Amino acid sequence: MGAAMRRIHVGNALSAFGLGFTVPYLYVYVAQVRGLGSVTAGLVLAVFAVAALIVLPFAGRAIVRRGPLPVLLAALVVAAFGALSLGVSGQAATVLPSAALLGAGQAVMQPALATMIVDCSTADTRSRAFATQFFLQNLGLGIGGLIGGHLVDTSSPASFTLLFAIEAAMFLLLVGVLATVRMARAPRVAEAPAGARGSWRQLLGNRAMAQLLVLGFVLFFACYGQFESGLSAYGVAAAGISTSALGTALAANTLAIVVAQFAVLRFVERRKRSRVIAAVGLIWAVAWAVAGYAGLGHGSQSMATAAFISTYALFGLGESLLSPTLVPLVADLAPEGMAGQYNSAFALVKQLALAVGPAVGGPLAAALPGPYVVVFLLFSLLLSVLAVRLGRRLTAVQDRPWLLRASRVVRQGGAPAAESAAPAEA
Repeated sequence: MGAAMRRIHVGNALSAFGLGFTVPYLYVYVAQVRGLGSVTAGLVLAVFAVAALIVLPFAGRAIVRRGPLPVLLAALVVAAFGALSLGVSGQAATVLPSAALLGAGQAVMQPALATMIVDCSTADTRSRAFATQFFLQNLGLGIGGLIGGHLVDTSSPASFTLLFAIEAAMFLLLVGVLATVRMARAPRVAEAPAGARGSWRQLLGNRAMAQLLVLGFVLFFACYGQFESGLSAYGVAAAGISTSALGTALAANTLAIVVAQFAVLRFVERRKRSRVIAAVGLIWAVAWAVAGYAGLGHGSQSMATAAFISTYALFGLGESLLSPTLVPLVADLAPEGMAGQYNSAFALVKQLALAVGPAVGGPLAAALPGPYVVVFLLFSLLLSVLAVRLGRRLTAVQDRPWLLRASRVVRQGGAPAAESAAPAEA
């Protein structure tokens, strides 16, 4: 990795570390520590999602026009101010705007950092760069949540103020780290080809990208949108999982990602991206089947707990396959100079799915645990079907990026260009 990419990865780790301090405890902080009640706490979580949905369409255009680094620095300052004000807010009138600032800044960070990785990587190195990003994000979130859990005290608002101050400090430290990054000058919208200058209509006119957005919604709705809502509610209500076992399951998910991420990378780099995504759908279908076994009640409680923990570990294995596959594919589908808008569109779909997923999954899991598992098992199988259909829309190099590397090796060996292009048509 070059110096710019190393600093970008440090930035990813710092931002995830800061978010890990506060996100798991936000509901408790608003509802209990500040005494504002569950309704206000629910509104705060909703404001996070709404703020992201509002700013992301504009963030993509700003990244294309101004570049990802200025947009990221502005988002970090906004998020830092939101975190600080949230830590000292004691009334709903100040908590909600503070949450909106933090949510908006956090949402813009994702596509800006992803675009910086695209600009600092090549087709050869992109999968590994995004795998490293995902690894560091999960590591940062896990460590931040672990340390934050030992610092908070629900009887002391000052302990939560300290958490939010640390989060703000992480964002401002990240400003200092990334302000020194020297980015390669990527094309801006004014320099892009005529067909790439444009609009959301042109983006959605890219049939492969439109199908990828649908696939992304299903993916985030059926997996990430269930982690902290429907699946945990199902585990407690149907499988009788204790809160400590639920924490162990979440730790198993992170551990599976940390252990598997680089172990699967070489395997993923030599497989069609569409087939890898389809395989993830099958793995998650197995995970939902194991969750169904945990809730049947035919075995012992220890068996149910082990099955439930295995469910989260299987989800982690699927995530480790997706990280070097999905976001690099978004970048490869984007016309030159438009990676920022494509990344923002994908982040927008992700946020929408994460907003809808808990709203649907939580009540369904509590009321109808059996049908809940069946529904999301079918969604996982649908993910595999969508991935296979997407593969038919992709070019050979988009689906198998190693062909570009192979053709380059042939050229270096002196073969004619026509011969070197032949593998890409196979």
